[in-house]
Order: sequence, then C-alpha cells, then structure tokens
Amino acid sequence: MNPSLAADSISWMRISSCYLPLATPISDAKVLTGRQKPMTEVALLFVEIQTKDGHEGLGISYSKRAGGPGQFAHAKEIAPVLLGEDPSDIGRLWVKLAWAGASVGRSGLSTQAIAAFDVALYDLKARRANLPLAKLLGAYRDSVACYNTSGGFLHTPTDQLLVNASASREKGIGGIKLKVGQPDRKLDISRVEAVRKHLGDNVPLMVDANQQWDRPTAQRMCRIFEQFDLVWIEEPLDAYDHEGHAALAAAFDTPIATGEMLTSAAEHGDLIRHRGADYIQPDAPRVGGITPFLKILSQADSAGLMLAPHFAMELHVHLAAIYPTEPWVEHFDWLEPLFHERLETRDGRMLVPNRPGLGLTLTDQARAWTREQVEVGKRA
Repeated sequence: MNPSLAADSISWMRISSCYLPLATPISDAKVLTGRQKPMTEVALLFVEIQTKDGHEGLGISYSKRAGGPGQFAHAKEIAPVLLGEDPSDIGRLWVKLAWAGASVGRSGLSTQAIAAFDVALYDLKARRANLPLAKLLGAYRDSVACYNTSGGFLHTPTDQLLVNASASREKGIGGIKLKVGQPDRKLDISRVEAVRKHLGDNVPLMVDANQQWDRPTAQRMCRIFEQFDLVWIEEPLDAYDHEGHAALAAAFDTPIATGEMLTSAAEHGDLIRHRGADYIQPDAPRVGGITPFLKILSQADSAGLMLAPHFAMELHVHLAAIYPTEPWVEHFDWLEPLFHERLETRDGRMLVPNRPGLGLTLTDQARAWTREQVEVGKRA
C-alpha cells in the first residue's frame, strides 16, 4: 500500500441543506387520491469531504415533500465520528455512521442522511484514482439506456404529453414513462393509448401507478395494458406488498417494476426473495448510499432481475453502468441547476461521464438555495 494513502485522514466536512424549487407543482396518483399535496420543491443534502492531504469528495442525498430538515439534523449530529478516519475504509465508515445513530434505526431518514457521506467517500476515492466512479467500481458499459419521466406527470394534458414525448426523443432519450392511477381508469387508458399511437410500436413505453391501485384494480389494469407492449408497469401496488407484486409478475407478460420507496438493502432483499419484481428500482440516496446499493445489485443479479434505478441520474448512470444485465436509467432534468456539468444523451442512451468521480461540481445557484449549513473539522 502507498504509505501516503494509508496515512491520509478526513479532516473537514461541510454539510448543506439546499432546496430546489420546481417550476411547476408536480402531481402523480398520490395527489389525486388525496394522500399527498403537489410537490413544489426537492430538499437536497450535500456533504463535501476533504482529507488532510487535500483530497475531496461530494456526496448527495435528497427528500421530497418532507424530511429535508430531519436529514440535515441527523447528518450534522453524526458527522464528527468521521474526523480522523481513513476515507478509503468506506464500508467500515458506513457501519460507524449507522451505529452513531443506531437508536433511530438502519432505514429511512437515518440512512438517507448517511447516504450523502457514503457517496462523498466514493466520489473522493474515484477522484483520487483519477477515474469515473463507474470505472472505479467496474463498468460493463460506457452508456446506459435511458427513459424520460418528467414529461409524463398526471397534471400534464394529453396533447402536451405528445409534445413532451417528441421533445424527449429529439434529445436522444430512448423511452417514455407516463404516470397513471387516475380515479377515472378510462382516462389512464386513453392517455397511454394516445402516446403509444403517437410514438409508434417500436419506442419503449412504461407506466407508473405510484402505489395507488388495490389488488383487483391492478389485476384489471395490468390485463388492459398488455395490449400496449409496455417495458414495465411500475408500482401498481403498495411498495411493501411483495406478495401482490409477485402475483402480478407471474400472471402477466408485461414486467412489473418496483423498489424505489424501499429504504434499505434488507427491505430490497425481502422484495427479491418474494420475486416481487422483474425490474428492481433501488434508489442509492434512499437506501443509504452506494455501499448498500452494491449489496442490492449483488442480490438482484443472483436472482436474475433487471435493473432501473430511481431518480438521481447524475449518480445512477454510474451505478447502472456496473450492472451485468443491460439496465435503464431515469432521465430527470430537475437537478441540472445544481451542477455545472451536464449528462449527454444520444441514440436512446445516456453516456457515462468520463470525468473523475461523479464528475459533478456545485453551482453558485446551489449555494444560493442553501438554507442551512455547518462545517465540521478544519480545512487543509
């Protein structure tokens, strides 16, 4: 081992709570069923880490509608345990952070706070090696099939859905995902039918019910949607109804996708054991970072499942690139104002950045949207 690397240690961290405003309030089926209000902002948790030798890393986590202040508070409380630690020992440090907040559990808000530290440590390690994160972890590909979600929400009129779908395709995005779950099921069917007719039979098309159907409704809708040759039907049932999802996956040709709302590797393990998905959709910030995400990938690969990580394309393009079976990555342009860099889409695929680490640096706008910030330790 290089003695200079072995002797390096974490000397400084900056934890920031940033709120990204959305230009248009976002509605999906959870809003129409009265369970949630339209989403107007995304809370981002950034962690910047520096070592005494001057190596740096940037980590990210997030929360929608609620949880931003809680994530920041937990991150601020547990951060000091990393001072003086070797930044290369990422797995051990994940466990140390988890034990620092053990009384609030190892899933949900607590591990979502840990995620920002974990991602920052991987970013630091890849930057120090002068490698993109995907290459550090072991990439299978230099680009990943991608699909757009942000143009297909339920608040979008059908005519605009068609415009948005065409615009996404013109930008080099491969697939189109539509939100479904309207109280009027006929409206869901007509919207999917209109977009399928507009795109033609060969363009990948997905739908997402955001957990808003009961089992009988899901059975009916999955049967009806078989005619549209969808890539998948996403979250037809409650996120924790693994048996129900497994029954749908066994009954229909159209694959079932779920997993984005699960918040630990253990919860994903339960989903996989139940065979509750054809496409598994882990979200690295939600499950606690890259360390638990890699455990999920190992289980999913052993079970022969396909992969489509949720949201945060800036991180997930790297993690999808390391999966043995051809995956999908979700294109959302919401986070673009936060970073100087842009991801490139071409011929239906998202290119893995060749910049070291995640290849991301924060903009002045991200700093301006920061509401709370704390520094721990001393800068080199």
